[in-house]
Amino acid sequence: MKSLKTAALALLVLFTTQMTVSAQESVEDKARVAFASAPKGALPDGGKFLAAGLVIIGAGLGIGMLAKGAVESIARQPEVAGTIQTNMLIAAALIEGATFFALIIIIIGKPY
Repeated sequence: MKSLKTAALALLVLFTTQMTVSAQESVEDKARVAFASAPKGALPDGGKFLAAGLVIIGAGLGIGMLAKGAVESIARQPEVAGTIQTNMLIAAALIEGATFFALIIIIIGKPY
C-alpha cells in the first residue's frame, strides 16, 4: 500500500510540474497543437515524459522487491549469501538494461 501511495504522489508531482500557464494561449490550445503536429502513433512531449516516469517507477519497484527478497533470503540462510548476491546483481542488471532500452524507445524512438 505504501508503494501505491508513493507512486500516486510521484504522478501528482509529475503532473503539477508539467503544467504551463501562458497569457497568450490556453493549455487546451497547446495540447491541440501538440497532438495535431505529432505523427500518428507518436506521443507528444508530455506523454513521453509521463511514460518515462512510469518506466522509472516500475524499475525502481522491481529492483526494490528484488533486494527485499534477497535480504530476506540471506537472513534465513546466511551460508548461501554469495550465491544470492550474485543472482541479485545479475537480475538487477537485467532490469536496468530493460529500463534503459524502454527509455530510449520512448524518448527518441520514432513511430513506424
